[in-house]
Amino acid sequence: MASETVAFEGYFRRQIELWGLEAQVSLREKRIVIVGCGGLGSSLALALGSSGIGEIHLVDFDEVNLHNIHRQIVFTLEDEGKNKAVATAELLRRKNPFLTVKAFESDFDTFAAKAEGKYDLILDATDNLPVRERIDAWAKAQKTPWIYASVEEFNGQVCFFERSSFGVFTVSDHRPGGIAAPIVMQIGSFQANLALRYLAGLPVRKDWLHYLYYDEEGELVIQKFAVPAECDEVGKE
Repeated sequence: MASETVAFEGYFRRQIELWGLEAQVSLREKRIVIVGCGGLGSSLALALGSSGIGEIHLVDFDEVNLHNIHRQIVFTLEDEGKNKAVATAELLRRKNPFLTVKAFESDFDTFAAKAEGKYDLILDATDNLPVRERIDAWAKAQKTPWIYASVEEFNGQVCFFERSSFGVFTVSDHRPGGIAAPIVMQIGSFQANLALRYLAGLPVRKDWLHYLYYDEEGELVIQKFAVPAECDEVGKE
């Protein structure tokens, strides 16, 4: 036990310096689910899978394709044809000995119908608006907060949903445009930072949409919008 404690404190030394041993140990009791293991899911899995969270569940029915690999940073050419959740879980197990990770090779609806136990946080890493609407409904039924994120071209948005509703957005079958790896990682990192702060007991601004984009001169612009209950107007800060 003593050697395990030394190993744990050594592995997470820099985070312990940030928020203390008690907060780091508390993360071991947390259980989260990441829905989608593509571009955003890859960044989330890497950031949160080595942060000290005790148990992470990964949900994805899809297989790794060649065109995924440039931006879905957990995958290599050797992973082509593997299920994304399974391949991601394999990497996380090699990276963090203190993590329990489970892969679910299914779509969200199948997973949600069979899910057992309560999660501390749900993370959306899908690229499908109707699925996000169902994640919102499931999260509210579970009385669990969730973090939405989306990314396209040179912009992205993130929102920590607690009391507000995804229903204020127009839900359609929109197909995203082209994308490059850095913006995917940036939005995924933003989402992961909110998640980790919340799970570690640090303040997080909830029910606000953060919209990030690069203008024509390449400058990063961040806008924030209050997200009220469904059917109310969205107010800009």
